[in-house]
Parts: sequence; structure tokens; C-alpha cells
Amino acid sequence: MRKCATESLENDSICNKKDCRLWMNYSEDLNCSLISVKKNGKLTLNEVGERLGISYVRVSQIEKQAVNKLKTVFKR
Repeated sequence: MRKCATESLENDSICNKKDCRLWMNYSEDLNCSLISVKKNGKLTLNEVGERLGISYVRVSQIEKQAVNKLKTVFKR
């Protein structure tokens, strides 16, 4: 885990590094996606959407796009 995430978790303090690609506006998980996964384990599409402020349908669309890109990359 990243140093900043470890420090936030140890101090139970919210991360304010909005320029970090792992930052999300969800204070229950200290605004860090790494902490969210560590605390909660696997998340449902609804839970991911709630944390990111988007619908579960949009999360599903993004997931499908990512899987298709991975399939394309590994076919080479």
C-alpha cells in the first residue's frame, strides 16, 4: 500500500491529495480507493458507483470497456 494511504489509515485521517489518481470523495473510506478495498474487500457495482458518484450502470459500462481493452492487448 502507498505510504500516504498507510499514514491515513494509521491516523484515521482523511486524505486531501485530490491530485492523486486513487483519491475519491468518500470520507467513510478516508477518500482513498486503496483504503476502501482494504476495509471492505470486493465491492459491488452499486458500492463502486456510490463511492464515485456515478450509477452502477455506468460502472458496468466502464468495466466492460476495460475488459475489452485487456482482451485486445493480450491477443497480440
